[in-house]
Amino acid sequence: MFPKVHLVLKLRFLVSSSNCQFPTINSAVRITATYSTICQNQVGSRRAEVMEHPRDSIELFRKWGCSENDLLKIFSRRPSLRHAQVTPLLSKLNLLSSLGLTGSDIVKIISCRPRFLCYRINNCFDERVEFLMTLFGSREMLRKALVRNPSLLLYDFHNRMKPVIALYEEFGVSGNDLIKMLISRPTLIPRTSFNEEKMEYIKKTGVSKGSKMYKYVVALIGISRLETIREKVTNLEKFGCSEEEVWSLLARSPLILTLSVDKVQRNMTFILGTMKLSPKLVLQHPFLLFCNLEAILKPRILLAGKLKEMELHPQIKGSLMLRALRMTEIRFLTAFVKCHPQNVATELLEFYEHAKRCKRLAEASKKILRTGFPF
Repeated sequence: MFPKVHLVLKLRFLVSSSNCQFPTINSAVRITATYSTICQNQVGSRRAEVMEHPRDSIELFRKWGCSENDLLKIFSRRPSLRHAQVTPLLSKLNLLSSLGLTGSDIVKIISCRPRFLCYRINNCFDERVEFLMTLFGSREMLRKALVRNPSLLLYDFHNRMKPVIALYEEFGVSGNDLIKMLISRPTLIPRTSFNEEKMEYIKKTGVSKGSKMYKYVVALIGISRLETIREKVTNLEKFGCSEEEVWSLLARSPLILTLSVDKVQRNMTFILGTMKLSPKLVLQHPFLLFCNLEAILKPRILLAGKLKEMELHPQIKGSLMLRALRMTEIRFLTAFVKCHPQNVATELLEFYEHAKRCKRLAEASKKILRTGFPF
């Protein structure tokens, strides 16, 4: 500090000498005091700057509102973030903050995409955000979509994102329908592909553009592999359904395309073999394919047999059986178990709980073959 003060005094002395005016002792003291005050203010501001600037990523995430539990989730999903450089990480978090994302949102994003903060998100950022704001209509809907699928900030904007959005709009899926699909199907953009065969499948469903199911049919066929669609249609045909009936079923309940072949096979085998129902009934009530076999179908049907054996009423049969399978657990137990005397209800409840604990045979030794995306 003092060498600089002497330099200032020397300069002031030279300037004053050129004007034939010499600085007094009082003026020199005032200059020194002024410069000292300026230096102290600068040092204080630098210290405040250092205190405000996070020292590491842990302090940065805490500043962003992350709790200790949130930090544990973040670093367990992406351990390298613990030692990440603060400056680039801070710039990325600032961009996310400008979109209304909070600390809890960042935890969800990293849980969904652990490598998200390792990518460059400032590529075409302003143009991308403007496009997404126009698409989603509000900042809150954009925030919700980004938490669900943060890769919206990473996709190739010009060569992938915009062409896929334009493609769905050409199909007639736009506005709120397109927003729903983007939020419910996060893989819509990277996995969408259409060809003549897929176009033919959409026509086979017979769904019109005005139908509520149209957006689901188009989106699910768009993100599914051709071989997977063929396999799932063929699987339903094996149980006595014609091709026309299968496509009519998919038109009314397109989410069946999200069910695995194994689940449909096991449910259909139980429905036809144990429950003795016809395939036509499954076509009329597709919820039977979505029911969990071990938790709902099997224990409730076994309980129906127990009620019949004990000659208790009400019996679970006929149209009441379909209603019973759709009931919540509490309502089902109230309607068919707790309505009986205490000792009988206890016996039925024990039987029902035992039936639910019976797991699939050789489930522990089942080999899981992962073939990638299930659709």
